[in-house]
Formats: sequence, C-alpha cells, structure tokens
Amino acid sequence: MNLRDKVNQDIKDAMKAKDNKKRDALRLLSSAFKQVEVDERRELSDDDIIKIIQSQVKRRDDAATQYRDAGREDLMQKELDEIACYKEYLPAQLSDSELQEALKEIIAKVGATTIKDIGKVMGAASKELSGKADGKRINECAKTLLS
Repeated sequence: MNLRDKVNQDIKDAMKAKDNKKRDALRLLSSAFKQVEVDERRELSDDDIIKIIQSQVKRRDDAATQYRDAGREDLMQKELDEIACYKEYLPAQLSDSELQEALKEIIAKVGATTIKDIGKVMGAASKELSGKADGKRINECAKTLLS
C-alpha cells in the first residue's frame, strides 16, 4: 500500500470513528496531493507525497507560530493537532546525535572547513538527508559544526 492509499484509508477510518479533526486534516492533505497532480499533470510518487507532507507541516508550523504571537491559542492548537496527524506519514526523523554524525561525514566528503562552505554542505545534506531531518535543523547543526 503506497502512502496516498494509506492516507485515503485513514480518512475512511476517521469517518467511521467520527474523528472529525483527523478526517478534516487528512482531507486537506489529500486535496494538496490532488492540487499538485492537477497543476503538474502527473502521478505522484511516495517521495513527492513526502515532500508535500513536509511542506504542509512547515506551513502549519509557521501558522501556529503566528497564532501564538497573536494570542490565538485555539487556532494554534488546531495547527499543532494537524502537524501531529501529518507526522505519522513522514519517515522517522534523525536524532540530534545521528544528525551530527551524518553531517560530519558530509562535511568531510565535501571538504568544508569554515562557515563560508555552508552552501556546499547544505547542498549535499539536503539531498542525502531529505525526509530524515528538517532543513532548519540541518542548517543549525552544520553551522555549529563549521564554526
């Protein structure tokens, strides 16, 4: 069962369980898949779906931050609930120590020595660690290791 089928099955299960929050969150995710398919006129692979889910998580995270700053705890919580729902479909994230080890290998591979080489490191790390770590975490850890 591919990732899209799993999302669709979980929508049905949420409907049967009358879990409206999960149902609505997954419907939004499914519509994001359909939107990309229509715009780009192609079938989505699991890698494409993971990228879409990651972008949706990032959007929800940004929105939750803005709601928190505006004092709207109710809307912030809704966004955080959707993030938790979406993260079930993402691959397991690397721990901080695993991320550091992976970045040390990448830094050695590209020959980076100073913070000025962050671009080379980020280029290689983004490809290698795609789906396993957030770009923001990768960047912060790489800056720490290079400085």
